[in-house]
Amino acid sequence: MTDTIKINIKPVTESRLSQIDFNHIDFGKVYSDHMFIADFYHGKWQDFRIEPYDMLSFTPGSAILHYGQSVFEGLKAYKNESGDVLVFRPEMNFKRINKSAQRMCIPEISKAIFMDGLTELLRLDKNWIPDLPNTSLYIRPYIFALDEYIGIKPSENYKFIIFTCPVGPYYSKPLKVKIEKEFSRAVHGGTGYAKAAGNYAGSLYPAKLAQEKGYDQLIWTDGASHQYIEEAGTMNIMFIKGNKLITAETGDTVLKGITRESVLTIAKEWGIEIEERSISVNEIIASLQKGEIKEAFGTGTAATIATIELIGDGEKDYMLPVPGPDSFSTKVFEELDNIKTGKKEDTNGWIYKI
Repeated sequence: MTDTIKINIKPVTESRLSQIDFNHIDFGKVYSDHMFIADFYHGKWQDFRIEPYDMLSFTPGSAILHYGQSVFEGLKAYKNESGDVLVFRPEMNFKRINKSAQRMCIPEISKAIFMDGLTELLRLDKNWIPDLPNTSLYIRPYIFALDEYIGIKPSENYKFIIFTCPVGPYYSKPLKVKIEKEFSRAVHGGTGYAKAAGNYAGSLYPAKLAQEKGYDQLIWTDGASHQYIEEAGTMNIMFIKGNKLITAETGDTVLKGITRESVLTIAKEWGIEIEERSISVNEIIASLQKGEIKEAFGTGTAATIATIELIGDGEKDYMLPVPGPDSFSTKVFEELDNIKTGKKEDTNGWIYKI
């Protein structure tokens, strides 16, 4: 990096690390000692600092509480056998948070702010990275509006924060999913491609209804006709149909997942035929009825590779075969895990080593 920023560091007086049982970690409920903070005011990002993880203070009139002007990212850090910190594809997250910020009228951050802040935070909290199987340090960068103003306009002041938390698996078992044909996650011209906070708030109610019927997640369909598969609740979705890997093409209604792109790259390297295209609900149901779909799985930073064992269409549930050790989803999970933890050579330049 050509540009750097000066970061003031105020470490904790006493770490909470000794209080953590890394053998029993609930995803997203345990937080590391520190957080990186930058503030935007007077037209520029400034006051770069690392402080103890702590409460934030807002006035009741803060814009973020009323209008949801906020974007976020999610990525993970690991340790290799030598104890080095390895971060998976952080520059992709940097690019995507700025793409989301642009859509939400939030000032973009520089690469130096994102990468230097991330680097120094992980150096300080390196010991929070677990090294047990299926664990990692989840990293949450986000930006939100700060203005104390009750009115519909972009805020003039913002805060950028990165905090981290040690995590285990997001999903502990194969998923039962329901194809959603009534509610919509995104529409053309909307914010579906951005990691905007409101996208996820709007998905909670239909997901709750599905969970009450015994499903774990939803498969979202297009908002115009509900005839085409888009993505799942917390991840992109893929199918192995015959000998092909098929997945919905990305656009302004589908998040361009970093794990998704990584899986497609590995599949191409393995010589697997890939189809990124519109996938109709009718095609999926007919293929399930004929037994043509060998695997269905989700891809995402939190979920990594999430096996789907059942797909329901509102009328009938269809069971899928249990993936074996030679299945694509099993092998690609192992491949990604080995790259992320330094057990296999990174031939694509995906790993950022600290």
